[in-house]
Amino acid sequence: MAKKQNTVPELPSGTTLFDAHCHLDMARGGEVDVLVAEAVQAGVTEMLTIGIDPASSRRALEIANRHDGVYASIGIHPHNVSGITESDYDVLRRLAAEAKVVAYGEIGLDFVKRYCPLAEQIKQYERQIRLAKELRLPLIIHDREAHAEIMKELRLAAPFPAGGVMHCFSGDVRLAREVVDLGFHISIPGIVTYPDAAMLQDVARQVSLSALLIETDSPYLAPVPCRGRENRPSHVIFTALKIAELRGISLADVARATTANSRKLFGIAEKTSEQAVSVP
Repeated sequence: MAKKQNTVPELPSGTTLFDAHCHLDMARGGEVDVLVAEAVQAGVTEMLTIGIDPASSRRALEIANRHDGVYASIGIHPHNVSGITESDYDVLRRLAAEAKVVAYGEIGLDFVKRYCPLAEQIKQYERQIRLAKELRLPLIIHDREAHAEIMKELRLAAPFPAGGVMHCFSGDVRLAREVVDLGFHISIPGIVTYPDAAMLQDVARQVSLSALLIETDSPYLAPVPCRGRENRPSHVIFTALKIAELRGISLADVARATTANSRKLFGIAEKTSEQAVSVP
């Protein structure tokens, strides 16, 4: 079991945080329970664990069904789209009917790590946008140095009644505003705490607070002061603290806004009244 890496600051009384993007199914062995308990103790009482292929989506749902406050997304990451079949999409459709599934993704394009051919990435990206709209689930978009193509497909497919989020946002303020104009949210990762992250810091400072979510993308992208170590959902507080500093507002203000934004986008108020059932 991994040791706790850093003591996290305390949240103001009466506030909680929502980690809008983490990968709990990537945790080693039985560590998922430890990570969730640690997060809840730190005030991160809700988190969304992300599916990146049919098997990962199933594991995400299994984890969500075991833990109050943990929700799941389903989808196929651009790294994993080669060889996807109709039966894979049938699995995702079945999983989408589960009460704890609140989003579709992460999907998108990755023009840096071209593990799958670009033409196939684009084809499956288009297909999954259509499927998410059919399922009436908010989209979670992965965009790595593919801004123009990502936005082209989103504009063509608009509007998005269920909304969506640009995960681990990496563009500038202009792009962020275009994303928000499409009805999407901007999710700020721990990168915002890095000294060389001026562009992301501008986004966190200037984009409307009503459009911001916060995420860890754990086990990746640990924030300062945990950089270089395995990231954990409890570390999302460091991202919230940095946003508060950049905007000149309180940590409580950031916590209340980003948690409310996540709950609204992912329909948590509606989902919590439903009874989770077994994974098909």
